[in-house]
Amino acid sequence: MDWRDTGILLRTRKHGETSVILDVFTETRGRHAGVLRGGTSRRIAPSLQPGAQLDVAWRARLEDHIGAYTVEPIRSRAANALSGRLALAGLNAVTGLLAFCLPERQPHAALYTRTERLLDLLGQDEVWPLAYLQWELALLDEMGFGLDLTRCAVTGATDGLIGVSPRTGRAVTAEGAGDWAEHLLPLPPCLRGQGEAEDAEIAEALTATGYFLDRHLAPELGDKPLPEARARLMAAFARRL
Repeated sequence: MDWRDTGILLRTRKHGETSVILDVFTETRGRHAGVLRGGTSRRIAPSLQPGAQLDVAWRARLEDHIGAYTVEPIRSRAANALSGRLALAGLNAVTGLLAFCLPERQPHAALYTRTERLLDLLGQDEVWPLAYLQWELALLDEMGFGLDLTRCAVTGATDGLIGVSPRTGRAVTAEGAGDWAEHLLPLPPCLRGQGEAEDAEIAEALTATGYFLDRHLAPELGDKPLPEARARLMAAFARRL
């Protein structure tokens, strides 16, 4: 069994004295692990930073084996990630969430393309937060927990939407919410792809997406909490506010 693809490095784990296990989000094979022999060497180790774009070839005797990688670096994103706190926190949040959420060996081509574009915006702090919000929405949708913000879940109205139901992930109007209005999650215009998307609104929107990542998606994946990298990103963004 063997294949070749391009991918985004999510994380590395030491394996023996000189090898590492690479967790790579590939374009056509999804999140896929493999052993890279000699991965701790001075020649290749500096290229194996989270977010790096790699050309990878995987080979194994049987498909269900962990297999072995050979890699060729395409480009590093380390310089952009180190341009500021927000960029570094953003890179760690993206790679951490993907490693946490994605099932192994299941393709997510649309999410891969969106992730690649998002990481290429690292360091562009004026546009990156909104792009990241849109990426989190896409991640929730890809994992089966997408939000429906087009119309009120109760009345069917498309105007006057004031919040998101924490139970269903659907938008609600004041009339539809009734006495439960105070329990709704925020629904700023940018969460629906509207408005100027000021930082304060993006922070509100990330509160809503974070709720569904933490309370809906994470429990379906076991007992582990969300990666701390996302909380660090929120803290970095709060400092900017």
